[in-house]
Amino acid sequence: MRAVVLRQPGVPPAVEEVELAAPGRGELLVRIEAAGVCHSDYHYMSGELVAPLPLVLGHEGSGIVERLGPGVDGRIAVGDRVALLWRPRCGRCPACLAGNPALCRGGRVQASTGGLPDGTSRLSFPDGGELHHLMGVSCFAERVVVNENAVVSVPDGVPAEVAAISACAVVTGIGAVLNVVERAAGRGVLIVGAGGVGLSSVMGANLIGAAPVIVADIDDAKLELARELGATHVVNSQRDDLMDEVMRITRGEGVAWAVEAVGRQQTLETTFGCVADGGTMVAIGLGAVGSRFTVPLNQLVQRQKRIVGSLYGSSNPPLDLPRIFSLYLDGRLPLDRLVGDSMPLTDVNRAYEALLAGAVGREILVP
Repeated sequence: MRAVVLRQPGVPPAVEEVELAAPGRGELLVRIEAAGVCHSDYHYMSGELVAPLPLVLGHEGSGIVERLGPGVDGRIAVGDRVALLWRPRCGRCPACLAGNPALCRGGRVQASTGGLPDGTSRLSFPDGGELHHLMGVSCFAERVVVNENAVVSVPDGVPAEVAAISACAVVTGIGAVLNVVERAAGRGVLIVGAGGVGLSSVMGANLIGAAPVIVADIDDAKLELARELGATHVVNSQRDDLMDEVMRITRGEGVAWAVEAVGRQQTLETTFGCVADGGTMVAIGLGAVGSRFTVPLNQLVQRQKRIVGSLYGSSNPPLDLPRIFSLYLDGRLPLDRLVGDSMPLTDVNRAYEALLAGAVGREILVP
């Protein structure tokens, strides 16, 4: 089959012919219908994040189940439409038992080994050479083999591209608001970064009744979309001082909650400065390995500010994604607005050029 292979950081990935083994025990073969172009893949392409190489890229996808491995528990059948999860939920490790499957041990195994939850790969080169999965998904490909706990059923009426982005960008952004932000109705929320994740957080802030909802970015087109999706105020932080603008909008108080969806030192430090006394900054953007930012100690202590991290929206995908799909079908989440152009696998590098150039909307690869 054809798949997008990354052989080394800094060298553009290319479509290659690869081998995909049959699904093993508790695994599924899924034909990919749509795969979202996420910035996280670019972190691996640039070397800012590391993973076993070579690998097949892609972690935000949806498709149709074509084959079941032995021992699949019956929740999923051949022909089902599914969204792929880059954090499986084993249901047995301490994190899953505590209701925090974003920290499932299976995800750490996948990340460190480049395999599925058992640490082994179903991918290889035609000559038998080793090839790895990215986060247990690798959906920049015609087909994938994934663990049965790494899929969620997609109801009729949800387009493949919406299902794909929902399983990463949407659940990360909306989940951070629905699962981490508390008692925010009528209170100010700041969202820094208006990409797919940040715009999803905007929709989440509207669901919980936050006000004002302030969105910051350096791209006016993205800020206009943020306004259309419910932002009450937008700030181009390249032209205007974000902290000054937030204090003006909130009459000097700052915001009760701030969501940082960029993952850069400067934006994290500025976002923290926008948080009100007793408020919380939620960090959801990933940065390069070893990235750090500084925090004014006395602000942290004397003003009782908090900083929390949220991976994958601190979500429980088998519960949260059906809610997201239901809200979409009811017209309360306009997720179609997040979808950009569709391209074939061979245009993967063009898709990332568009992403880095600030494309509004998630580019979609269609095998």
